[in-house]
Amino acid sequence: MKHEEITYKIIGCAHTVFNQLGFGFLESVYQKSMVIELKKNDLKAEAEKPLKVYYDDQIVGDYFIDLYVDDTVVVELKSVENLSRQHEVQLVNYLNGIKKNIGLLINFGPSGVDVKR
Repeated sequence: MKHEEITYKIIGCAHTVFNQLGFGFLESVYQKSMVIELKKNDLKAEAEKPLKVYYDDQIVGDYFIDLYVDDTVVVELKSVENLSRQHEVQLVNYLNGIKKNIGLLINFGPSGVDVKR
């Protein structure tokens, strides 16, 4: 499956979760709900997956991703009023540090699901 198809399914799952739960829960509640929904949609979902962080091609630590889907997409979950530029920069830094290319920042906010690629 192409990463475009995977990200499309992930975003659909986020909307399904939000429609059932709404706004106001901790990120961990959305994370667990997303794992359930992703698996129902035939996607492999790993929560709190440790990935190695690289600096100058050397491992310098571990980072635990909120969700890692189909061994392809890094998903960072938030439950805040509004996403900030800092959240986006954080995801880009994570992707660079763990040498991955595809990431989604998903916020379960008061007005619905907000997604940044």
